[in-house]
Amino acid sequence: MNAPEIATKAAELVGGDRAEAHGDKHKTFARIAAYWTAYIQNRPDPSAPISAMDVGFMMADLKKARAQGGAMNADDFVDFVGYGACAGEIALKQYRR
Repeated sequence: MNAPEIATKAAELVGGDRAEAHGDKHKTFARIAAYWTAYIQNRPDPSAPISAMDVGFMMADLKKARAQGGAMNADDFVDFVGYGACAGEIALKQYRR
């Protein structure tokens, strides 16, 4: 695919299937922002750079926020668990050094 084809496909998804699957984008993004803000504020050092492990937790939060606003989608739950598992693997490798 070239750039215009990618942009066209993205526009189709954002305005169609994704809107149905994940609910209103404004509400979903607001939920994601609330989850991420709470996560960052509750880390041991909220001012520390975001780590790879943090990304795993935050992506799991994204999946929770999507699941709350859209149609039932089993993939949201599979992805939620997958991101948590990835965060765990990263944390275990990081702390075994």
